[in-house]
Amino acid sequence: MNPIAGMGGAVGLKGTDGHEVLEKAIRLGAVATAPERARQFLRGIEPIKHSVRIYAYAGIMGQRECLDEKITPFEVIGTAKERTEPEDTKKAALEMHRRGVNLLVFCGGDGTAKDIMDAIDMTVAVLGVPAGVKVHSSVFAINPVEAARVVFAFLRGELPTKEMEVMDIDEDAFREDRLSARLYGYLLTPFRESLMQGMKISSLETENEIEAQRAVAKQVIEEMKESCCYIVGPGTTNRTLLETLGLRKTLLGVDVVKNRSVIAEDVNERQLLQLIEKEDAKIVVTPIGGQGYIFGRGNQQISSTAIRKIGKENIIVTATKNKLYALAQKRLLVDTGDSNLDEQLRGYIRVITGYREETIVKVE
Repeated sequence: MNPIAGMGGAVGLKGTDGHEVLEKAIRLGAVATAPERARQFLRGIEPIKHSVRIYAYAGIMGQRECLDEKITPFEVIGTAKERTEPEDTKKAALEMHRRGVNLLVFCGGDGTAKDIMDAIDMTVAVLGVPAGVKVHSSVFAINPVEAARVVFAFLRGELPTKEMEVMDIDEDAFREDRLSARLYGYLLTPFRESLMQGMKISSLETENEIEAQRAVAKQVIEEMKESCCYIVGPGTTNRTLLETLGLRKTLLGVDVVKNRSVIAEDVNERQLLQLIEKEDAKIVVTPIGGQGYIFGRGNQQISSTAIRKIGKENIIVTATKNKLYALAQKRLLVDTGDSNLDEQLRGYIRVITGYREETIVKVE
C-alpha cells in the first residue's frame, strides 16, 4: 500500500507526488485515505484468508491494515518506516516477486502502478486497488470491493491475465491545469471487463464535438436558477458550460457559480462545505471519458459529505452522445469512499446530452 495515495484529492492538490506537495496537503488538513481503501479490500477477501498465503510489507505499507482486519500475514516483508518513498514500493514489489507470489495486489494510484512496473515489468500478475487522486491506468478494479471479487475469480482460475495500460501523468502540469499524460507501459492484470475500470480517454476536439458540448451547455444554462450555487466539476464539457456563460473554468478543478458568475475557483473540500453551508446548491459533473466515473476520480473535493448535504436529486450529469457511446460498459460509476453513499447513488440518472435532449443511464 502507498500510504499517502489520494491525500491531495479532497484538498484540491490533484495528487501527492513529492515531499513539498505532501507537506502542503497536510497543512491544508489532508487525511490519509488509502488505509481505509486497503481495509475495504481486505474485508472483501476475509473468506479466503486461511486458504491462501498472504504476504504483507511492513508497517504502514500493508502490515498494519492486515492486523486491523485480523489477518495474520504468512510473512511480513521489509522494515517498517514512518515515511515511505517510491523506492520502497519498488522494493516491496521485488521482494514479493522473489517469493513467487501468484498475484501482487497494490493499493495506490497511477504513480504506484508505475513504480511497480519499473520493478517487475510483466513477470507477475498485478491488480490495483484504486486509492489515488488521478487513476487513469486500466490496471485497477473499479473499487476496493470489486478488487476482492477479481481476486476470488483469479485464484479459482476463472480469469485470464491481460496486458493493461499504465499511464504516466505529469503532476506538476496537472496542478497547473494542464493534463499531460502518456502511455508508460503495461502490467499483466487479471481481467474481467465488468469489474475493471477502463483507461481514461480524452474528449474529442472536433468541431462537431465542441458544438455538441455547447448544446449541452445551453440546456444546463436554461435550467439554472439565480438563487442557487452550482458546483461545477472538472472536464471539457463543463469548461464549455462556463465558457458559454463568458466565464473562466479551471479545467481540472472544481469551481462554484452563482447568478452566472464564478464566486469561487478551484475549491477544496473545506472551502466547498463552507460555501454551501447556508446556500441551495446543485452539483454539475461529467463522466471521465472511457471510464464513466462521475464521483471518486479527480473530483474528490466534492466529497461524500458534500454530496450528502446537497442531495442526489440535485446532481446534474452532462455528457455528449459521443462520450456516452465511448464508455465500454455503457454505465456510469461512483466510488466516493463511502460505501453506503455509493449504494444510495446506484440506479438510474438523467444525463443531459444536448439541447432539450437527455437520456437515462445506469449508475453502478
